[in-house]
Amino acid sequence: MFLKKLSLINYKNFETNSFDFNQKINCLVGNNGVGKTNVLDAIYHLSFGKSYFNPVASQNIRHGEDFFVIDGLYEKVDRDENIICSLKKGQKKMVKRNGKPYDKLSEHIGFLPLVIISPADRDLIIEGSDTRRKFMDSVISQSNKQYLQNLINYNKVLSQRNSLLKYFALNSTFDGDTLSIYNDQMHNLGSQIYAERRKFLEAFLPIFMTRYNAISSEKEIVNISYKSQLHEKDFRSLLDESLAKDRILQYTSVGIHKDDLLFTIETYPIKKFGSQGQQKSFLIALKLSQFDFIKNLANVTPILLLDDIFDKLDEQRVAQIISLVNHDDFGQIFISDTHVERTESIVKEIHQSYEIFKL
Repeated sequence: MFLKKLSLINYKNFETNSFDFNQKINCLVGNNGVGKTNVLDAIYHLSFGKSYFNPVASQNIRHGEDFFVIDGLYEKVDRDENIICSLKKGQKKMVKRNGKPYDKLSEHIGFLPLVIISPADRDLIIEGSDTRRKFMDSVISQSNKQYLQNLINYNKVLSQRNSLLKYFALNSTFDGDTLSIYNDQMHNLGSQIYAERRKFLEAFLPIFMTRYNAISSEKEIVNISYKSQLHEKDFRSLLDESLAKDRILQYTSVGIHKDDLLFTIETYPIKKFGSQGQQKSFLIALKLSQFDFIKNLANVTPILLLDDIFDKLDEQRVAQIISLVNHDDFGQIFISDTHVERTESIVKEIHQSYEIFKL
């Protein structure tokens, strides 16, 4: 699978622009602010129906305009697939496949598997558990439709339960029967999600360890562990035990929406004890493992976006990453960089066809 053509209208800083891409390596080079990352984000948009960098959809419309259109022509399993993502202010975002709109965006997730590696990934280390849960959910959802649907349904029930708890507090009332219905739904959905997350990490961790050791030349010991309240008790028991607390707080304080991934280096949190280079290596290994995991399950080679990843890495680590990418396991790759010479010298080391776009 690869992206053949990309056309942009009023997307971020682009009024109108189009690209014909190489099916292997495409480099977008130029100074900061010219739109290199915006091109990568447009490609991400076509896979996920949303921006990687800005969750407020209307803010991706070019300043002074009232709509944007992203039009991508792909080749997948020897046939053309045209995906168009568009948004007009005040209206719902539209994603179409070969001219036909999706009823639900979730139907599209996983059709164009993609992995992005970006400086923004540092949020996975420095931000709260929500960011790491979203990463885990994103990886699983690209190859597991039922998991994605369970997650959507769980979040709906969680919102309804929280609203009910607020209603109880505001009206000085309580209805155990109605609450019990939500508890049963949360238990059933949450237990399935928890089981899938455990299964995911068991499969993912060995892949990650292999990737990290290749990048770091086995200099450090790293680990990822799954933190969940469901390790200790079943979900329904947790909900029953936290009822008094939840009524005071007016929200659900236990459940799989509190899960986290713990990233460690030499048994210590990498957030506090990892150097910039070690953190960056950890994140790149994490994303390359995501690539491997999705490819193994989906039987489709994901598109790989590398956004400014060569900054803050020493030459040895850059060389390790290039040697990894210079492998037939990878399909189409997009690289953004501010240094034209650095990019050219890097891609010349890769024995694949390439195209350089100077923005």
